[in-house]
Amino acid sequence: MAEVEAKPKIRVRTRCFMTNPLLCRKQFAVEMEHPGIGTVMKKQLRAKLAQMFKVKDKDTIVVYGFKTAYGGGRSTGFGLIYDTVALCKRYEPTYRLVRMGLKKKRSPARKQKKEKKNRAKKARGMKKVKILRGSVAKKK
Repeated sequence: MAEVEAKPKIRVRTRCFMTNPLLCRKQFAVEMEHPGIGTVMKKQLRAKLAQMFKVKDKDTIVVYGFKTAYGGGRSTGFGLIYDTVALCKRYEPTYRLVRMGLKKKRSPARKQKKEKKNRAKKARGMKKVKILRGSVAKKK
């Protein structure tokens, strides 16, 4: 007789809940208990939070900064729920948007980075600043 393992239950609790009208979001600390599992995937957690707060679009929910307690079974982190996806894209850092799949990672080629670094080594003052910012000063 083969035993069928039931999915372990994940309990999610929020605390320090506050509404931030300036950034059009709700922010809170997330505590979750997940006995028998190492860590919970963020997609799973976002789905659970969407169900708890009755959010239609899961892309408006951002979770980050999770630390697992020693011995496992319990994690704490932070969560944000934006009013719209557009506001989420506006206020969230690019690296978090890339992790969520809302933005593509764009970086220059390795050779371009090295050439820029070497050009900056030769320049001084405001010329160096312009090179590093990307607006290269034209020679007269």
